[in-house]
Amino acid sequence: MAKKVQLTETILRDAHQSQAATRMRIDEMLPVASKLDEVGYYSIECWGGATFDSCLRFLNEDPWERLRKLRKAMPKTKLQMLLRGQNILGYKHYADDVVEEFVKKSIQNGINVIRIFDALNDTRNMKACIDAILKYKNEDKSGLGVVCEATLCYTVSEVHTREYFVNLAKELEGMGADVICLKDMANLLLPYETYELVKALKQAVKCPIHLHTHNTSGTGNMIYLKAIEAGVDIVDTALSPMGNGTSQPATEPLIATLQGTEYDTGLDLSYVTEIAEHFKGVAERLTKDGYLNKKALQTDVKGLIYQVPGGMLSNLMNQLKEANAMDKYDEVLAEVPKVRADLGYPPLVTPSSQIVGSQAVLNVLSGERYKMVTKEVKGIVRGEYGKLPVEIKADLVKKIIGDEPRITCRPADNIKPELEKYREEIKEYIEQEEDVLSYALFPQVALKFFKYRQANKMNLDSEIGDVATKIQPV
Repeated sequence: MAKKVQLTETILRDAHQSQAATRMRIDEMLPVASKLDEVGYYSIECWGGATFDSCLRFLNEDPWERLRKLRKAMPKTKLQMLLRGQNILGYKHYADDVVEEFVKKSIQNGINVIRIFDALNDTRNMKACIDAILKYKNEDKSGLGVVCEATLCYTVSEVHTREYFVNLAKELEGMGADVICLKDMANLLLPYETYELVKALKQAVKCPIHLHTHNTSGTGNMIYLKAIEAGVDIVDTALSPMGNGTSQPATEPLIATLQGTEYDTGLDLSYVTEIAEHFKGVAERLTKDGYLNKKALQTDVKGLIYQVPGGMLSNLMNQLKEANAMDKYDEVLAEVPKVRADLGYPPLVTPSSQIVGSQAVLNVLSGERYKMVTKEVKGIVRGEYGKLPVEIKADLVKKIIGDEPRITCRPADNIKPELEKYREEIKEYIEQEEDVLSYALFPQVALKFFKYRQANKMNLDSEIGDVATKIQPV
């Protein structure tokens, strides 16, 4: 029986997040949005991840308005977002009332597929999101439905066995997931292991399996082929101007590869290639502005050796450059897996990748392991991020946090409702209910954006004008 493979296009989100610091603007998306809508993708990933922060912080865009514009421009295709579980789109845990409201507003503004992950694969940190999706599915106004896509963050360690991921998938399906995503954010999966793991997942759960990888270490296309042979339902790809390298495998070659086979995507290669022409111009602009570096397109096999995602490598290099210690690069890379093992084998995805990387740098530069410890490492040891795959050794716990108490419950159980507090704090700037959520996630950045937006409407310079009196110096 023919097994058509479906594609999720990432050009509007993860492609430019992975290669160009999430700097693609809405005016670079809308000119081809209607064409993207006609391709026949399973979904188009266009929101969440770092796009929310980037819109507010760097692009002076309202992320909610971006979503509404994309929804209007692409009425036929499911729009997809990435949600960091209880972290939502920020870098800390939020109260359940904030999580629930964010999910509701995301659906109301046009999101159909919500991919949820937790950096530690702690399902307790995904429950509030899953419950909210199930509760607000009927808020969808697009007619395309709402999909709860729960994620297995793939990583390699002595505890992250095939059985571990199969059991995790079963648990997430039991919690209400419609689709299971196998998220290989560091491009650590290898083709033959992919085949076995996908086959095991297909046998264990009824949910469709959606595979996400990158091509950082050059194995992405082989991973997808073996996954497809094993029965994967959906894979993530990025149009070629921003495909491959630290991004996803390119869309067009996979369409061509599967044409005429039992896995044929049914997508029109010529039509997709026309759309790609537009993004060549966008990639050129991002290169010219210094955001798209050709290093992001190069194959980097260090990830296969040190289990380090591409984005984490660049962060490590920046930290060492600032410390004038680039000569310690290889030593730091070798330290990363040791720190990861010490801290209970967290998968290296935001925020755990940054936490492990920074501690590895400190361990090497200070000359003594854990002589200096970041507050985030202390947070991991205390249990503030959730349950680790492996318990940390008692002597290391003692060295890092002394006799401080550790959290054993779901971290968000200790957070009181926050939504009304945030609403009160920014009441003078609220133009839409969504503004409260923007402020909850990024208080300083959102406030600056609200002032910019307000000044813009009054034709004032927000840096020097007085919004309250509408006075602008001459």
